[in-house]
Amino acid sequence: MLGVFMDDKRKERMAQVVAGRTYGIVPVVEGLIDLGNVAAVCRSAEALGCQNVHLIERGDKKYRSSQRITAGADKWLDFETWGTTEQCFAALRERGYRIAVTYCDGGSVSTPIEDMDWSIPTAVVLGNEHAGVSPEAIAGADLQCSIPMDGFVDSFNISVAAAIIMHYAKRQRGRRGDLTPEQQEILTAEFYLRNNSTTEDVLQHLLSKSSVVPQGLRSKL
Repeated sequence: MLGVFMDDKRKERMAQVVAGRTYGIVPVVEGLIDLGNVAAVCRSAEALGCQNVHLIERGDKKYRSSQRITAGADKWLDFETWGTTEQCFAALRERGYRIAVTYCDGGSVSTPIEDMDWSIPTAVVLGNEHAGVSPEAIAGADLQCSIPMDGFVDSFNISVAAAIIMHYAKRQRGRRGDLTPEQQEILTAEFYLRNNSTTEDVLQHLLSKSSVVPQGLRSKL
């Protein structure tokens, strides 16, 4: 029913977005301090079609209270927040995800992202700006991954790294979504609900089709 509050162009755009959505690539943000970085990761995830984002607080409760973390992307993304890395990893594994941490200390075996098979459902863990991913994340991951670099610097800003990884993973997957028809139908319904239509819009539409609603009620809407 909510489709009546959108023009055909908007509904067509939503259908295109849903068709490009994936549950196969999941960014996991672990203990980031700069909320601007969290916001940038979320914007990149939304733009590249990654529907789910996991946030591991590790004692930082600002994730729950600050609207800055999503910069508007929260309207279209699905978030899950965890108190510990172990809880997050356990839930992801139960859902069939491989867990990859972005980590390279020079002496560890780290797989370049272009050598990974991104057709496997993968959760990519992005760590703290200063300390990187936690020891718990490294110990609990299935593999470590890295972005090859040709310059003198040895790391990217965390939000830049997230965008590069998600873009490469999506490109290797053929830049297409992987939702089943049923999942697409459910997500489309969710997007309709998240659109700008308000309860008042719905009431106005229903009232316009009714001849028995008191005039006083109509005047209040």
